[in-house]
Amino acid sequence: MPRVNRSDILATGEIQVFHVVNRCVRRTHLCGRDSDSKKDYSHRKEWIRRRLEFLAGVFSLDILSYAVMSNHLHVVVRTRPDLANLWSDQEVAKRWWTLFPKRKNKDKSPAVPSEEDLNQLSSSPAGIKEKRRRLANLSWFMKCLCEPIAKQANRDDDVRGHFWESRYKAQPLLDEMAIAACMAYVDMNPLRANLASSPETSDFTAVQARIRDRQDSLAHRTLEAQLIRQEHGQQAGWLAPIELSPKQSASREKQTTRRASNKGCLLMSLDQYLQLLDWTGRQLRRDKSGVIARELKPILERLDCTVESWLDLVKNFRRRFRTEAGRPEKLLGVREFRRNCRVQNLRSS
Repeated sequence: MPRVNRSDILATGEIQVFHVVNRCVRRTHLCGRDSDSKKDYSHRKEWIRRRLEFLAGVFSLDILSYAVMSNHLHVVVRTRPDLANLWSDQEVAKRWWTLFPKRKNKDKSPAVPSEEDLNQLSSSPAGIKEKRRRLANLSWFMKCLCEPIAKQANRDDDVRGHFWESRYKAQPLLDEMAIAACMAYVDMNPLRANLASSPETSDFTAVQARIRDRQDSLAHRTLEAQLIRQEHGQQAGWLAPIELSPKQSASREKQTTRRASNKGCLLMSLDQYLQLLDWTGRQLRRDKSGVIARELKPILERLDCTVESWLDLVKNFRRRFRTEAGRPEKLLGVREFRRNCRVQNLRSS
């Protein structure tokens, strides 16, 4: 069956959230320990994490979550063309130079562009318009993520050929329910693969970075200082904050160049999300039935979903919302799922 055009999924000029997956060629463990050659390629996970952090400060995209596995990659991103439209032509030129510098330092990092360099990039109105569009485009983001990693890995192995299996797969996330379930699914990937025993031991995941910043924030006495450290910490400061509208606004007013914006993504705090994630992980384990914590009830109610529906959604997320980089006919509607949750809520009440 022919693929659907990406234009049918990616809406230019609109804010959208996507779950993106890309696999290594033949699904081999080119970012972990290869069972056949017995070689360990785990150091490449750090390459991908650093590249994600770098691109978060260049593109007009919010990275909500990520997980780097041994043979595939998960990223949850939110496109922000509204922010790119606010950039000046000089700002667009500067960001484009950072991605594709014409001069580099000895360590291969982009050299500082001169005013003449930036003027040359922004001299064409049509050219700067196209660069502005690309800096808010998911496909260009994935190109700038995957292509350098593939080239670096090929140099590492002294080989040629494909590193990634095919084009990335993208799943549109239509509302907060889908976003929350997808983030939980991504953050729990190492646990489901038996590579970690808890979220804090899940290496190369967004949740581990958030937990480390939260632990560091406890050294501050005031709540405001703790929130600032949590949302602008060294580990996860390039990721989008969790809470959409926090009571303390000082953390959102702080300027940063590590990410596109300070906008959150869920109607819950970081602590509530971690509690929900921990509880969900316990329910999905076969050897533990788990107990529903009372403090989690408002979260599930706010998501307008029953416990059973939430667990089924997270456990079977890929099956429920499967789409081959955009096959809308296979995408089970999130809004329809929410309606089913409401019906189940009424029946159980």
